[in-house]
Amino acid sequence: MKENEDTKVKTIIETDDCFAYTAEEPDGEITYHLQINNVTLHFFNEEWQIALKFLKEVVKEFPDSN
Repeated sequence: MKENEDTKVKTIIETDDCFAYTAEEPDGEITYHLQINNVTLHFFNEEWQIALKFLKEVVKEFPDSN
């Protein structure tokens, strides 16, 4: 996918199958993206905060998975 030249992409973490990054759009808005295998989720800031809170609760349910 070709990004707008003015969009600043910052990698949060990258593995063989997963990629998390932020994109600062030309208007200054930051979007958050999770790519897991062939699924990509895109979030605006408010949605990202909700997703993080949810995922933290999910992780608590699997304490031995670290």
